[in-house]
Amino acid sequence: MEDPRDILESIASNNSRVEILQYRKLLGSTDIDTAKSLYYAAQSGIQLRQVRIVLNGGESMVESGMMHFMKGTISLENKIGGLGGLAKKMISSALTSETTFKPTYKGKGEIYLEPTFAHFLLIQLNNEEMIVEKGMFVACEGSVKVGVAVQKNVSSALLGGESLVQTSISGTGWCVLNSPVPTPEIVRCQLQNEKLSVDGNFALLRKGNIEFRVEKSSKSLIGASTSGEGLLQTFSGTGEVWLAPTLAVYERLRTESVAGLAQVQASMGQDT
Repeated sequence: MEDPRDILESIASNNSRVEILQYRKLLGSTDIDTAKSLYYAAQSGIQLRQVRIVLNGGESMVESGMMHFMKGTISLENKIGGLGGLAKKMISSALTSETTFKPTYKGKGEIYLEPTFAHFLLIQLNNEEMIVEKGMFVACEGSVKVGVAVQKNVSSALLGGESLVQTSISGTGWCVLNSPVPTPEIVRCQLQNEKLSVDGNFALLRKGNIEFRVEKSSKSLIGASTSGEGLLQTFSGTGEVWLAPTLAVYERLRTESVAGLAQVQASMGQDT
């Protein structure tokens, strides 16, 4: 029987591989309402996806509750690290909106995560650290560490709409993240001792020697009010910042029609 899924993207290492699978079509509806939903989803390009992790003597850490099924000779363990490790994991869980215990799978076989209509990012780390928005972590290779990154500038975190802490992912190996938008819509901004200013909360992650702050869009309050912009998220240094510019459009479309959104944009243009 033919596999109903295609491999959209994959990353392989010496003893493991991760893949993003996509179902070509869902045919299992047994009532009209479900069939209508599937039809409109297909017409809109919404498709079911699934993460598959293939272990060949390697190991992988997975966000708790995401494992759907697995096959092969795979063992499961939770690396707590004693009472001190448990305390750190509980604090990290409370701060980053991720689970306290992330199970580690070791051995040979395949692990399938829960099917979802969400989008995923596959990222290869090479002895580096990546700071991502909390709640984005899905899975990683066993050689990768997941921890907490505390904002150095408290006022920036509070004023900029960012959490005081984010998720730190570091080391060498592959990593899977949830993405609020499709991968082709993500803009990767390369910075070479430069500054990037962002009006909104659509920066997904940063890598390299990047400092995050929140600044007024003008040196004076009068300038900020007349420019139509208030506070800007700023990223300074050398590295890269991944942005999701289309995220705000999707969020507004949940509550507004396309025509309504166009009218708002037109009126904004007339005001300027």
